[in-house]
Amino acid sequence: MPIGLLEVDLQFPAAQSLKDKRHVLMSLKTKLRQTFNISVAEIADNDVWQSGVLGIVTIANEQQHANEVLSKVAAYIERFDGAIMGDYRTHFF
Repeated sequence: MPIGLLEVDLQFPAAQSLKDKRHVLMSLKTKLRQTFNISVAEIADNDVWQSGVLGIVTIANEQQHANEVLSKVAAYIERFDGAIMGDYRTHFF
């Protein structure tokens, strides 16, 4: 039973405060949970108002399926308005 982890570096160029950043992040996390049925949390840069790192986890019967889900999540984040996706890393356990 593979567990897939996606780490995504994000930039928030329009954010003028932590409140602005958290508003965009809350919207993104809610939409990701509803659309993909995954777990998501901010895992780094919590107090930096123009950047952040999301950790996204899924579990599946096969690693290929977990990889497909995480690839779709990365594509969704890349198109999300309000945040710019930088680097991302995928790990399987």
